[in-house]
Amino acid sequence: MNILDKIVIDKRKEVALRKELIPTNQLEASVLFDRDTFSLAHNLRNSKSGIIAEHKRRSPSKSVINQSLNVQDVAKGYENAGVCGMSVLTDGKYFGGSLDDLLLARASCKLPLLRKEFIIDDYQILEAKAYGADIILLIAAILSKEDIKQFSELAKSLDLEVLLEVHNEEELHKSIMPSLDMLGVNNRNLKTFEVSLETSKSLSTLIPDDFVKVSESGISSVSAITALQPYGYKGFLIGENFMKTDNPGVSASGFINELENN
Repeated sequence: MNILDKIVIDKRKEVALRKELIPTNQLEASVLFDRDTFSLAHNLRNSKSGIIAEHKRRSPSKSVINQSLNVQDVAKGYENAGVCGMSVLTDGKYFGGSLDDLLLARASCKLPLLRKEFIIDDYQILEAKAYGADIILLIAAILSKEDIKQFSELAKSLDLEVLLEVHNEEELHKSIMPSLDMLGVNNRNLKTFEVSLETSKSLSTLIPDDFVKVSESGISSVSAITALQPYGYKGFLIGENFMKTDNPGVSASGFINELENN
């Protein structure tokens, strides 16, 4: 069993427990449920850098990345740096995140916020909206075509954008549908954790131009981004590169300046 299978088993149990505690009508009564959302797709289309910066404390592949920062400072720092959006990990067991991180990020900045989560249930999409997200992540590797359709259409009905993540051609083919906004290619092989930018390059021609193309994982240098831009990528999700520093905002700012002056 690979790490993704383990995460999904735990996630099903966790969501079942959460549903017992907080009914959907309580989520829908959240003060944030009716807010107008911010568009990440729009920001990426109109940006020279296309950086989506992440708040991530740890990961299964790297264990601890940074446990000492608070999410408010990270969000404000990223906003000041001029990133296009912020990804917030909300998985507790494997990534050390929480929905409170999303809530605090929302209170601290006006950036489009992506709820980075292993979504396997409609309930999590309502949670995303209730806690201030603008975008949800759907991972093709753990979802059927029917799931992707159901979840993406629910998200659109709630005025949330959808970033769908694929790892290979097979996942891409089952996933393409009009209810998606962005297609992300994850350069990390989830079975081996090896990272290769060739994954983004090889899949780029198969992604229709209606979708904003996003490359994820293994992007730690300006040269990686300039290598991917000719393949039509507009968005670049950077997870560990900024978070492993003492000041992710300053780190992101320097990175974006270098990229835009390149």
